[in-house]
Amino acid sequence: MGSLYVGQSGLQTGQNALNTTAHNMSNVDTVGYTRQQVQQTARTYRTLSKTNSANAYQQAGLGVQYARVKQVRDYFLDKTYRRESGRSAFYDTTYDAVGEIENLFQELEGEAFADAIKNLWESVQEIAKDPSNTVNQGVFIQRCNEFTTRAAAVYDGLCEYQDNMNYTVQQKVNQMNKYGARIAELNQQILRIEAAQVEKANDLRDERNQLTDELSKLAHINLKEDIDGNFIISVEGTEFVKEDGINEIALLQDENTGFYTPYWKHFAKTDAAGNLDISRAKVFNLDMEISTDMNTDIGGLKATLIARGDHRATYKDLENKDVYDKSIAPSVVMNIQAEFDQLINKVSTRINEVIKKAADDAQNKVPGTQYLRDPNSNPPYSDVLKIFVTKSGNEMTVSNLMVGDTIKQSPSLLGFIKDDKKVDQETADELKNIFTQADYTLNPNVKTKTTFRDYYNNLISQVSNTGNVLKGISENQQQTVDSTLAAREQIVGVSADEEMSNMIMFQNAFNASSRYINVVSEMLEHILTTLGR
Repeated sequence: MGSLYVGQSGLQTGQNALNTTAHNMSNVDTVGYTRQQVQQTARTYRTLSKTNSANAYQQAGLGVQYARVKQVRDYFLDKTYRRESGRSAFYDTTYDAVGEIENLFQELEGEAFADAIKNLWESVQEIAKDPSNTVNQGVFIQRCNEFTTRAAAVYDGLCEYQDNMNYTVQQKVNQMNKYGARIAELNQQILRIEAAQVEKANDLRDERNQLTDELSKLAHINLKEDIDGNFIISVEGTEFVKEDGINEIALLQDENTGFYTPYWKHFAKTDAAGNLDISRAKVFNLDMEISTDMNTDIGGLKATLIARGDHRATYKDLENKDVYDKSIAPSVVMNIQAEFDQLINKVSTRINEVIKKAADDAQNKVPGTQYLRDPNSNPPYSDVLKIFVTKSGNEMTVSNLMVGDTIKQSPSLLGFIKDDKKVDQETADELKNIFTQADYTLNPNVKTKTTFRDYYNNLISQVSNTGNVLKGISENQQQTVDSTLAAREQIVGVSADEEMSNMIMFQNAFNASSRYINVVSEMLEHILTTLGR
């Protein structure tokens, strides 16, 4: 009679194996699903007799049992994929930032900023040809105004992109906290299900692994699984997901720029005055060199923070090489902001200097002259006529620069006719020299001086070259991610053909167990009905 249970164990085990195979096949296209593999073992044998002289005891088998369903994963490939996908996200984010900058310079309401430079240069050339022509003077002032207006629009676009990235920082930090909280919650659910060692919470483990994959794209993580099956995850070397919850990442907003800085909430200190100190609580150390060898080039959130920078850069950020190399150069946006602002500052300052020099020379020759002096100053003509003025303060930055109202309303005040009624060709030529003399360098690391027009071309070339380099790195990194993912999918992925073969195998095993029961049943029936008479 006990033999029936041997067949029954085969039926039950075969049915369970078929269910597992069907579960695999129904999730062939499910993102994050891990192939489940059936493990079967023999049930404990029943010992009939023990003979010391025999090689083995006389035992009778009790059938097969469904031991467990395990997930098929490779720790090394999981770790490699998460590291490389995080690195890919880092370079993709940086490349996208460069692409946005290129778009800003190439398209500004349908016209490239290069047109404003070209128009200003052409107007200066016309001034040099006929300085006293009031039409040329009017066009020159008009082009100066166009130049500052479009420059401000480009710079405002860079600032707006910084603000967009700042919003992205907020979103990504919130997403990280959400991922971490869910992983911690899954830790507890998995622990409760698997505590009795009866079954495995494989579907919950799939969700946890998928969330970990997504988290790895945002920051550099390290993962370990403890003896209870909990995922313990560190972000940038600090424990983020714990057995019983997470160490939350908070955001501190700068009062001046509005920029967010992620910090560890449990590490932050508050002084007696109620001021928050996060100097030792920052999630990311942005002062470290970006290096693949040191794994400091991982995570889309870190790339966003670096590309955004920590303030609106101006020409003043280029004055100190050490400050530039440490704080400005790593940020693609701040670097362009500073170099672009320097271009506008140099040109506007030089034009004003040329006009001032001509006015001072005229004053020295003819005291009280009105040549190139401001009639709206107090008293009238006491100040030198300025083409470019600041909106507030003295810093001639892009966002603080404009063409003076006096010269804008009356371009003919330029005149270029001296008190002796001679045309001031010298001053007109000096204006032209501003655009042809090699007096400009992009940044402290560039030693070769260029002209104003070449400066802008070099700036654009720098952006394009950086974009090409990042594009190559990004594409190569994506190939690494794809190859790693393909290798991982060979293990964790579901093959419909393989699962179909398993289904046929388990179906045959189920049928064999069924036939076995039929045979035992017929034997028992024969014994009871025929031999038992």
